[in-house]
Amino acid sequence: MKLAFVAFVLICLLLGSSFFETAEASSSFCSSKCSVRCSRTRKRDRCLKYCGICCARCNCVPPGYYGNKDRCPCYRDLKNSKGTPKCP
Repeated sequence: MKLAFVAFVLICLLLGSSFFETAEASSSFCSSKCSVRCSRTRKRDRCLKYCGICCARCNCVPPGYYGNKDRCPCYRDLKNSKGTPKCP
């Protein structure tokens, strides 16, 4: 019984945190900048998700469709758990 309760609490925390990141990243600034940034990619949903997360943290999205990350160092320097760039 206790194990089921702990599992339920962990699932609620995980779902809640991902909802918070999505809600936070949905500002009009981030959504407009990320829609331009991700407009030419094949994996648009994934690009928009990670761009939104990065934009919410850095308050910046590099201009253009690709590259130009030197204009937003925070966006450029965010890494995923594997050590590769997190932001598209």
